[in-house]
Amino acid sequence: MSHARQLAPYVPGVLYHHEMYNGNGYPEGLQGEHIPLDARIMGVADAFAAMTSDRSYSDALTLPLALEEIKQGAGTQFDGEVVEAFISLCEKGKLGNKHDTAIFDTARNESKST
Repeated sequence: MSHARQLAPYVPGVLYHHEMYNGNGYPEGLQGEHIPLDARIMGVADAFAAMTSDRSYSDALTLPLALEEIKQGAGTQFDGEVVEAFISLCEKGKLGNKHDTAIFDTARNESKST
């Protein structure tokens, strides 16, 4: 990416998206606000995509389970403010496809009735 000038602004996000908010990530062990915002956002999105996709080593999680995993990582693996924004966008149907949003709505309604 660094050889394509038009992609240069995105290099930090790609490079640091495996950093963890608590400093236990890689490649440099950056912590908190020292992790570029692009990378903090990309880290949540990448983890969510991995959780909700079938992999050779695991089946995809349902949308509600994946969101719960993301919430559990707030403040340690992920920036809590980024997690809040991500969850809010999912709840509003702004992320994912219509099928995902319908599953999330069903799960939310079921949890309210119990």
